[in-house]
Amino acid sequence: MQADPNLYDHWPYRDRPKIVWPGGKKLAFWIAPNIEYYEFDPPKNPQRPGWPKPSPDVVGYSQRDWGNRVGHWRLMELLDKYGMRGSISLSVGLLDHHPEIIEACVARNWEFFSHGIYNTRFSYGMDEAQERAVIEDSIRSVEAATGQRIRGYLAPALTHTEKTFDLLAENDFWYTCDLFQDDQPQPVKTRTGKLISMPYSLEVNDVITYGALSMSPWRYADVLKRHFDQLLEEGEKSGTVMCIPLHAYLVSQPHRIRPFEDALRHIAGHDEVWITTAREIAQHYRDNYFDQTVADIAARGLTTPGTGFSNAAA
Repeated sequence: MQADPNLYDHWPYRDRPKIVWPGGKKLAFWIAPNIEYYEFDPPKNPQRPGWPKPSPDVVGYSQRDWGNRVGHWRLMELLDKYGMRGSISLSVGLLDHHPEIIEACVARNWEFFSHGIYNTRFSYGMDEAQERAVIEDSIRSVEAATGQRIRGYLAPALTHTEKTFDLLAENDFWYTCDLFQDDQPQPVKTRTGKLISMPYSLEVNDVITYGALSMSPWRYADVLKRHFDQLLEEGEKSGTVMCIPLHAYLVSQPHRIRPFEDALRHIAGHDEVWITTAREIAQHYRDNYFDQTVADIAARGLTTPGTGFSNAAA
């Protein structure tokens, strides 16, 4: 294990080359509904239990099932109202369990990216061949079901190996949501490809705000608005990215959906915002700013040798 994962170079936030989003927009905004499937009795992983409680956890299972049976539809109708498309963080196994959800997302031209097979199957302990198989299966399965070639990845339950990012780049993924180091995209240091770190969020992720921090619905809405306002102000100097990661079993509860709508109304009311998908952000950045970023890091003398989990030249 290295002292530093070496997945990206240090790159101070100030005085970077300016990013401008399409149409001269200052902030690129995307929403990431996590449409997940949790197995009732998943295989045991010695490094992490599938459920926080001992099995059988019928409470946790049924709560998450509510998200797919009820909550997702409520959230989808709300996003329709504001003309917002989701970028789906998809437990790929859900293709078989809830095809009606997939069909509804396809009809709305939503994006899909991989969140592993199930959120109860972790990357811990996988060898390279096993993890490659999961990634390749995600590509094939989503394309067969939707016609869409996925370009993004969020590791199942945020679990990784030292090979994860190299395997993503090798399979021509454009972005990962697994790094939280910045409010702008940044190249990830992989052996091949052009993989970027896409700003996702733990700070405004509803699992954290409603779960770990026990925020009230109106408190969460206020946090989202203040988060947005700050990033929009900074986007005047160079384009920023805001993502709201969501889980329908949380945000779509009847007492939470209206305060959340208040935050969406605030965001949609600003003309300086590019309301888009993660794939479209990644494509624009890769086409226009990836090489510029690499050159700027080098010009500042901040480039470190090697790639992820290695401090030696590849």
